[in-house]
Amino acid sequence: MPPTKLAATALAVLLAITPAFASNSDTVAFSQEDGKHFTVDGTPTFYVAEDGTVDWYTFSGFRRYHSECHVCHGPDGMGSTYAPPLKDAVMALDYWEFIGVVAAGIQNVDASHENVMPSFGLNKNVMCYVDDIWIYLRARGAGAIDRGRPAKRADRPESFAEHERACMGG
Repeated sequence: MPPTKLAATALAVLLAITPAFASNSDTVAFSQEDGKHFTVDGTPTFYVAEDGTVDWYTFSGFRRYHSECHVCHGPDGMGSTYAPPLKDAVMALDYWEFIGVVAAGIQNVDASHENVMPSFGLNKNVMCYVDDIWIYLRARGAGAIDRGRPAKRADRPESFAEHERACMGG
């Protein structure tokens, strides 16, 4: 069997036996580097072990979401009377669309809409952790984790601490 066909077959088998955390295959962790998981196309994603332990980035995203986003978008990404549920919105957006919305904000105001979200592009408490927030919200949207603080989490990778220090200027 040619190497490319063998790789494609192996990928198909892997995806078929991987636990289905989501209805979308674009959330399945395909690879990981220093504790951060990625989909086949290289997009950051969550990982939940069989015992319910979440990866560090999902846990960090829970913390960051609840410190910066839940005031408008409600606890656990569920939405509010003021802003839509982000756990659902991220399932319809791709990673780069999400980054763009967070960085630039949204202004969609007309006779039937009044959607206004400020830009967080200069807010280090958001932008230094935007991948984590994405990962957490995708885990919620995919149904991989329940509402509330994850009970078990992986340890913080040193690479996370290095990124945090560099991004926050410390």
